[in-house]
Amino acid sequence: MKPNPELIDDENPEWTEEDFKRAVTFSELPTSLQVTLKRLKKTSEKVSATIEFDQDIFDTFRATGADWQHQINVALKQWLQEHSLVQSV
Repeated sequence: MKPNPELIDDENPEWTEEDFKRAVTFSELPTSLQVTLKRLKKTSEKVSATIEFDQDIFDTFRATGADWQHQINVALKQWLQEHSLVQSV
């Protein structure tokens, strides 16, 4: 089956046979890396959400590179530190 070009993500391409051959399970990783990854998982509680942005905002962040979603998170955290939100009823 040929992949749908609309669903191809350049930042997360489909794995090749070679990728699968090189892959290892979590338990095969060095212990120090396992510990670090477990710690990150505990301290980094992320929530997946669908959100709409203006096209120019999206394009600007996406152009920053592979960690563009993280950059949005950083920008929002900074904004929240500098502003107070008014709760609407």
